[in-house]
Amino acid sequence: MGSYMGPCNQDQLAQSALIQYSRERVGECTVGEYLHRMAAKIQTLSEEEREHFLPLLRNAQWVEVVGRDAIYKEFVFKDFNQAFGFMSRVALQAEKMDHHPEWFNVYNKVQITLSTHDCGGLSQRDISLATFIDQASVL
Repeated sequence: MGSYMGPCNQDQLAQSALIQYSRERVGECTVGEYLHRMAAKIQTLSEEEREHFLPLLRNAQWVEVVGRDAIYKEFVFKDFNQAFGFMSRVALQAEKMDHHPEWFNVYNKVQITLSTHDCGGLSQRDISLATFIDQASVL
């Protein structure tokens, strides 16, 4: 395994890995250029990925949306302040990922639907954001 690097920021690691990947795979480019190139290559989840990830999401109370390739979950918080704080955390991460949820909020409830419009269905971006959203809901 790799060596211990001490406490670190996951965002810094992800950005570092992204930059390294872009240099190795697509030549020297900025992160923005890399993300733009990758946006054109976003694909819906394969059958194998669906068989792996969807049961995990169902276990976390995400449900598949009838009539479209999307997932949905409702979150209930103590009050509006907690709901809004959650939405703020999700918004910051969504902006970093350039992947924005469809959502609706009334007082302490937040309803979220995830689907990748660039490919017309569920993609790895949705899995990653759903995972982050679940983590952010318990902070």
